[in-house]
Amino acid sequence: CDECKKWSTVLIIDEINRGNISSIFGEMITLIEPSKRAGMDEALSVTLPYSKDKFQVPNNLYLIGTMNTADRSLALMDTALRRRFDFIAMMPDINLLEDLKVGGIDVPKMLSTMNKRIAVLYDREHTLGHTFFMPLMSEKEDSEKQFKMLQNIFKHKILPLLEEYFFEDWDKIRLVLGDNTKKNDENQFITLNKDDYDTEKLFGESDLDGIEIANAYSLNKKALDKENSYIFIYAS
Repeated sequence: CDECKKWSTVLIIDEINRGNISSIFGEMITLIEPSKRAGMDEALSVTLPYSKDKFQVPNNLYLIGTMNTADRSLALMDTALRRRFDFIAMMPDINLLEDLKVGGIDVPKMLSTMNKRIAVLYDREHTLGHTFFMPLMSEKEDSEKQFKMLQNIFKHKILPLLEEYFFEDWDKIRLVLGDNTKKNDENQFITLNKDDYDTEKLFGESDLDGIEIANAYSLNKKALDKENSYIFIYAS
């Protein structure tokens, strides 16, 4: 309609790379190309299966598909989709956390440091999003509640995500968290189990020659309660 032409319409398809492109677009996969839209020299139309009406994609329709590039399904994405969309990377934006401090913890600096380490140890596609820490912005007036929220973010989101990223490669997780440079065990989020895991205590005088002994690590929950545990992620 003439009135519709005055407005632009935006259609957002979340996690587009997880969907079946043939089912999502069907015959419209060709019609969404700029040169095939209504009013263009190469405009095309399709006949709708039920109403039998002719259908064209208007020029003022914008399609936005979101996807998580850390998701391995991206590698299998339909080439037809790759050809018809422009790809814009949306990396973590530290500036959105500008001047955010929880007690003495510089949150933007902490996140930036962890992400640089993840980029080196894994890749940039697995860096931590700033949105994990955005809820802290709403609690600036209550420092105690804000720190409690930071503890929960680390306990329920950051640490489990790092475990998934590095598949329980605890040495790399410790590197991301700076635990390897923390002088006090009490500030280390991931600690090496010592006395209770002594091989002689566990196995007696058994002959362990030729058997690879793995280091046993555990989450130090007390570190979550200490401000320095977070500060020492980025400050020696």
